[in-house]
Amino acid sequence: MNDTVTIDIDERIAVLTLNREKNLNAVSGDLARGVIDGLAKLDRDEDVDGIVITGAGERAFCAGVDLIEARDAQPADIERWFGNVCNMYVQILATGKPVIAAINGVAAGAGFQVALVSDMRVVSTTAKLGQPEINAGIPSVMGSYWMSLHIGWSKNQELSFTGRLMDASEAHQLGIANHLVEPAEVLPKAREIAKDFATKPKVAWARTKARFREVAMRGYDDAFRAGVLGQQEAFANGEPQAVIEKFLASRAKK
Repeated sequence: MNDTVTIDIDERIAVLTLNREKNLNAVSGDLARGVIDGLAKLDRDEDVDGIVITGAGERAFCAGVDLIEARDAQPADIERWFGNVCNMYVQILATGKPVIAAINGVAAGAGFQVALVSDMRVVSTTAKLGQPEINAGIPSVMGSYWMSLHIGWSKNQELSFTGRLMDASEAHQLGIANHLVEPAEVLPKAREIAKDFATKPKVAWARTKARFREVAMRGYDDAFRAGVLGQQEAFANGEPQAVIEKFLASRAKK
């Protein structure tokens, strides 16, 4: 594990914090590996009953992939780079203990997908959520796959094609946000849910989560392959690099 992720354990509940506040907790290669290693370690820890994932600071849960790493990705690197991010989602699903997403701010792209594969989502009333990759020239393939497990085809198309972010109330109406709470209550509520889930009969919990994992992974390989091919084509064309470079240049002027 590395300093892009921190872990605090209190009353047998671990809080794993995405710790890149200045970068809106964007997913770098190091952060993805930190999440994977941290979850695997906590799943083996007999002193931990449940896990909460949240973001450092008040602005973001996770704003997506790191833009610098994305801009610099080469088509030949896409499978490794994309695979590292996707392994984070697989690890959340593979973690036997309850994993609750405490969404304290923006959850976009990879951050939104972390939330979608978690066992429950507690969302701040001030948060925004969605799948904006298309606006950065990146095909929304894995994100649309995870969304298909939560919402219908038409709404999935709308969110995937527009790349717009939903406000928290819309996410709640769609059933993506299980609990909508004031910002100060996000972490306490998520801890409460993790504690409650940890009291469930162990075999029943394990088999129930395993079944959700089996269903979620049923289409994963196809989505992953389509995502790799789509991103390789997009990056070979240069669209993501151009959009990201323009965004970074505009941000540098502010």
